[in-house]
Amino acid sequence: MVEFETELSPGLFAGQKLIPMNTAGCYVPGGRYAHIASAIMSVATAKVAGVEQVIACSVPRDEQGIHPAILYTMDLCGADTILNLGGVQGIAAMAFGLFTGRPADILVGPGNRFVAEAKRLLFGRVGIDLFAGPTEIAVIADHTADPEIVATDLVGQAEHGPDSPAWLITTHRALGEAVLARMPTLMETLPTTQREAATAAWRDYGEVVLCDTREEVARVSDDYAAEHLEVQAEDLDWWLARLKNYGSLFVGEEATVAFGDKCSGTNHILPTKGAGRYTGGLSVHKFIKVVTYQRQTREASREVAATAARLSRCEGMEGHARTGDVRLAKYFPDEQFDLTG
Repeated sequence: MVEFETELSPGLFAGQKLIPMNTAGCYVPGGRYAHIASAIMSVATAKVAGVEQVIACSVPRDEQGIHPAILYTMDLCGADTILNLGGVQGIAAMAFGLFTGRPADILVGPGNRFVAEAKRLLFGRVGIDLFAGPTEIAVIADHTADPEIVATDLVGQAEHGPDSPAWLITTHRALGEAVLARMPTLMETLPTTQREAATAAWRDYGEVVLCDTREEVARVSDDYAAEHLEVQAEDLDWWLARLKNYGSLFVGEEATVAFGDKCSGTNHILPTKGAGRYTGGLSVHKFIKVVTYQRQTREASREVAATAARLSRCEGMEGHARTGDVRLAKYFPDEQFDLTG
């Protein structure tokens, strides 16, 4: 992520520029829970990247409008425009520039399945951060892990919603059984909304995967490519070096998903549904275009134009070839070149 220019051959220069997008639309969910941290993760990241105009929106909580903590945080993080609008209509308003006259170049931020589908349908017309589904957690644990902490972390993510997967991948049967035994009590003590969400998520999407070796654990984990991946096991450096597919990694018992989701510094807008195989989460990179340019002297055209003309004719692209021919004829009128394919 640096700008540079280099001389590829005598007189031929190529370079890279970093250009922030003009307008970003940041969606901040506020339905079941007030996702205050999502305003920081999206709006602040866009502003740091240098986006000229940041438009934020969130669903009205009641007749007073957006949850006051979300509204305050969006303003604190530097949102230029705030729309009291959520759901599909909020995504559409940012994409088409309604109320602002500034159509978004990119749409970012988590949301429910309708928000995710709206972003997916608009992809191409605008950029999006990533294809997002229900939030996920996987915990890798061995015989050294504390089953109480493992179970608590699984419940902590399952409360997001009834379709949020929670997976434990372990080499230690006793640990897996202890976690299974502890889960119902931990969920039962949650408030009603959270209890119902976590119970349904664990019932329908919870898994405990028992493996023979840590290498098998790593392979299973990479296949799942979990959005959030915790490692509570021996030899943490081995896991950090070996694991490849995840949205964000939490290394050791001391690091947990909630810390990253809320305040520790990493971004919580992350890939789900296996997208961790090919992308990471939201960062300043998503708001910046990495573009290239080139310039060259006339002398450099002697070799480049002739090569381009020959290669173009090999490909059957005569029009391309002639753009090289015409420059050679102008710059070097007294020379002969082999321009055949």
